[in-house]
Amino acid sequence: MFTPDSSLDLFRAQLHPDVHIRPLASTDYKRGHLSVLSVLTVAIRAAPKTYYTLVIVDKSSDQIVGVGTVFIERKFLRGLGSVGHIEDIAVDKQQQGKKLGLRIIQALTHISEASNCYKTILNCSDDNIPFYQKCGYEKKENEMAKYTPNRAPTPRL
Repeated sequence: MFTPDSSLDLFRAQLHPDVHIRPLASTDYKRGHLSVLSVLTVAIRAAPKTYYTLVIVDKSSDQIVGVGTVFIERKFLRGLGSVGHIEDIAVDKQQQGKKLGLRIIQALTHISEASNCYKTILNCSDDNIPFYQKCGYEKKENEMAKYTPNRAPTPRL
């Protein structure tokens, strides 16, 4: 969680009037934060000035309908620079097509750039490449993954 500032005003102005964007609050569990993330994984505790999670809340229902996180990785390379990693972008199925994902990406990218990151990166499926290209990202290199065998299932909250 982090303190909101006027830098999100540009993104607020571009949202549909029925929703608003703000930092994740400690009370958001009741508003469906984990429900929106249910297709991804369990959230982790945030370290100060490292994890920045934004939520979009439907004003009429007070439910979270979109969520995204950028975490700032400190590097030993590039003069001890930082990289922003965008993760866990999710928009409620009934709210898709309203540019909520675009606004989340724009706001998280802004946070990364305002944190003096020399780049902001994200991983996505091939199906989502066109969406992220519309957000200003370009396909670069490849992702590799190795999953832990016989790992205990992630608990559901």
